[in-house]
Amino acid sequence: MIRSPLMTVMTDAVMKASRSLKRDFGEVENLQVSRKGPGDFVSAADRKAEKILREALEKARPGYGFVMEESGIVVGTDQSHRWHIDPLDGTTNFLHGLPQFAISVGLERDGQVVAGVIYDPAKDELFIAEKGKGAYLNNRRIRVAARNELVDAVVACGLPHIGKGDHGLFLREAASVMGNVGGMRRLGAAALDLAYVACGRMDAYWERGLHSWDVAAGILMIREAGGYISDADGGSDPLNKGSVACGNEIMHRELLKLLKKAKG
Repeated sequence: MIRSPLMTVMTDAVMKASRSLKRDFGEVENLQVSRKGPGDFVSAADRKAEKILREALEKARPGYGFVMEESGIVVGTDQSHRWHIDPLDGTTNFLHGLPQFAISVGLERDGQVVAGVIYDPAKDELFIAEKGKGAYLNNRRIRVAARNELVDAVVACGLPHIGKGDHGLFLREAASVMGNVGGMRRLGAAALDLAYVACGRMDAYWERGLHSWDVAAGILMIREAGGYISDADGGSDPLNKGSVACGNEIMHRELLKLLKKAKG
């Protein structure tokens, strides 16, 4: 387990925000039958969790900047550090009462992610990583899966939805991948998809149309678990390119080949 002051700050902030999300998630089912629907309620839950995270992190590390889903970019007096925060990754799942969502916090230092926390409140699973110190799930060291044959692999993906993403490209990519792997999954929370590859539950994962707050913590999680991660076109800057592809060395390489083939 990592017991650095930085990790303590991050996990304390995340756990504090998670208590708010847990309470709100307990209310979602009751809202499903209301005429107005739970959308406004979930947006409020999202903003409330982000406010808790921001206040806790500002108090512990004054001057650090923020890149946030709800509140946008906040430039700090410390130009070297920025928090990338997603207070509720998997909003659609949360909205429908599906217990597959997470809080994700990553710390960027001089352009590199150096620490990450992903917490799944519904399952009480805490994924943490710090540069050079490994990746952990609830105090247990984690590694990417060792499978090296696509036919045995389970691959996670993201699905574009109405008004979002290149549907045609995704269909070509999905066709390319599904014909070569043991199974495909769409779970609906990018941070958890990355964490699941890091701990070996999934063998590979790709998605487009992402933001830095979706992937910052997960990028480091993959690398500290011995995996490889790039953008979906093989570039070296997934934090800023809006897409990811990851797995162990072999799975990552083979996945990129299939995605490239789909683009033609």
